[in-house]
Amino acid sequence: MELNNLLEERKKKVLGYIESENYIPMKRKEIRQMLSVPDAEREQFDGIIQELVEEGKLVETKKGKLMPPKTINMSTGVFTGHAKGFGFVTPDEGGADIFIPANETYGAMQKDRVLYKVLRPAEGDKKADGVIIKVLERGIQRVVGLYEQSKGFGFVIADDKKIAKDIFIAKENAKGAVSGHKVVAEIINYAEERRNPEGKIIEILGHVNDPGVDILSVIRRFDLAIEFPDEVYKEIENLETEVLEKDKEGREDFRGILTITIDGEDAKDLDDAVSLARTEKGNYLLGVHIADVTHYVREHTALDREAFARGTSVYLVDRVIPMLPHKLSNGICSLNPQMDRLTMSCMMEIDNKGEVVSHKICQSVIHSDYRMTYTAVREILEDKTPALLEEYAQIVPMLTEMNELRKILGEKRHKRGSVNFDLPESKIILNEQGKPIEIRPYERSIATNLIEEFMLVCNETVAENAFWQEIPFMYRTHLEPDEEKLQRMEQFIRGFGYHLRKKDGEIHPREIQRVLQEAEGTEQERIITRMVLRSMMQARYAADNLGHFGLAAKYYCHFTSPIRRYPDLQIHRLLKKMLHGEMGEKQTKEYQAKMPDMAKHCSKRERIADEAERDTEQLKKVEYMQDKIGEVFEGIISGVTNWGIYVELPNTIEGMVALAKMDDDYFEFDERKMMVFGRRTGKSYHLGDKVMVVLSKVSKELGTIDFLFEDGEE
Repeated sequence: MELNNLLEERKKKVLGYIESENYIPMKRKEIRQMLSVPDAEREQFDGIIQELVEEGKLVETKKGKLMPPKTINMSTGVFTGHAKGFGFVTPDEGGADIFIPANETYGAMQKDRVLYKVLRPAEGDKKADGVIIKVLERGIQRVVGLYEQSKGFGFVIADDKKIAKDIFIAKENAKGAVSGHKVVAEIINYAEERRNPEGKIIEILGHVNDPGVDILSVIRRFDLAIEFPDEVYKEIENLETEVLEKDKEGREDFRGILTITIDGEDAKDLDDAVSLARTEKGNYLLGVHIADVTHYVREHTALDREAFARGTSVYLVDRVIPMLPHKLSNGICSLNPQMDRLTMSCMMEIDNKGEVVSHKICQSVIHSDYRMTYTAVREILEDKTPALLEEYAQIVPMLTEMNELRKILGEKRHKRGSVNFDLPESKIILNEQGKPIEIRPYERSIATNLIEEFMLVCNETVAENAFWQEIPFMYRTHLEPDEEKLQRMEQFIRGFGYHLRKKDGEIHPREIQRVLQEAEGTEQERIITRMVLRSMMQARYAADNLGHFGLAAKYYCHFTSPIRRYPDLQIHRLLKKMLHGEMGEKQTKEYQAKMPDMAKHCSKRERIADEAERDTEQLKKVEYMQDKIGEVFEGIISGVTNWGIYVELPNTIEGMVALAKMDDDYFEFDERKMMVFGRRTGKSYHLGDKVMVVLSKVSKELGTIDFLFEDGEE
């Protein structure tokens, strides 16, 4: 460890010298003399220089002179490819992407870290143009795709369309694959300049049309671990199935309090329970009780390492890939009814304005009385279904008061400008063979909103508590939209007659909320919501409290789902240390040092899970439409580009009408007005327009759905 630290120090010193203002480009030998490096350490010095060059922090010219990339207009970033061969580099230091033409990619592939040079700076809406000088680090080692056999060799056509080149497979590396097989290929030789990358097949997933192969391909593409390592199973081999009496000691005992869980019908990992009572003053005493996962997932164990590596459970259309083994997630950690369970509770006293006047975070033990579903709770509160009112008579008064509190909390959030994005998520129903038989928007109701409001107020309370206690922590942050995206959004919504008011050049989330409210109930509601959502930054985890723009919250974190999210689990750990007085100076420093990297990793794992979930949904949507060619659908225009018009159907499925296929006129795209218009007829298509379309083509390989406008449409 000491040697590593010493090398890092020396590396910093060398880099500091070369990046200093008065440095004049010189060769290795000259730098060695300037820094008085002894001959005995010459090899170590050369190793340091080599590392810095490989990391893209230094550039060595053909004449052997060393300099920082910036001095010759070079920088480092991550490459994102496009099916047509060109790509973009996202600079490491932030800022707008750089466009890389197809003949300037230097063989860079998706997610590679590269050294690039800007050839032409950005102008107006046009991105800067650049060229890739060198690939520093490969982003992809394996490719999942469709195998195609030729004479004496084969190719793998990548599922990820951002990988533009097919992977060449020599006959001896094909592992017996035949055309139509879905395979995993390891890249053994990366493409240089114009050559194709070369790979060898390491796994055959099955034939492209075999049931389940489509989802398995996504699982492999995102490298999602299905099985847990043996050492994890060994650790939980003797895990108890019921809470031990000794583990209940020293905890707050909430078993006598009426407590329920409310989840979807098919949920098996119940990580939150709620209770509600009234105080003498007439305030609400809301209890949010969260599974005490860290009692069973101890630090520095194989179980904890695996949970951290996964970062989150992944909810694919046909399965859940859990963060923790089922023995914990559906067993001892799940707050199943009529069982004692260990929890972390946040008890909040809330007044009739929605203010949390006092709170207590503690380790507790609960006994959930009922396992309720969103459907049943909605029916009790809205439909007042007699049979349910009778069956759940014991909790009807509490549910009624919970609904009152839900309204109060919602109103309070609304007043401060919290933005509600209610874009319809998809509910995809599969049959036993994994075929989609129904797709519809996911139902939101007062029952889902009730739990949402309680979890939000709990997460805020916990985050604010941690902030003032000044303990190392992992916050959930959401920054305000950047200037460029904001301008685009303003321009777009102006076309619909909406305006964003700014104060001192700043925009308050309340303004965004107002626009969304004005659009509510109109035909453009979904389009406006989606456009606003696209211009927002992505929420992420951070070691510093930077606030949550979308929720208009000063403090926010994820505390309520430790069975399925690692940040929540880590937060429980930190809170427990604080409660037990174990967060001394040494502990504080240790956690503060590792928290930024932890947050970064958890954000990355969340993105991967989101992408995998989106991809499996799209697969099933495409499959659902396969036998509907020629059918007519009503939809709304959800996107316009210079290559086509996107149309979304009421069931959340989206397809595209290609401009090239619209042959009754020459159609052009107007980016400023976000519309497509015909030069000759003046016929126009705007975002949010209602249209009738015919399904013309579905491609499972490309994951695309093509529509044509129905003839005779005005």
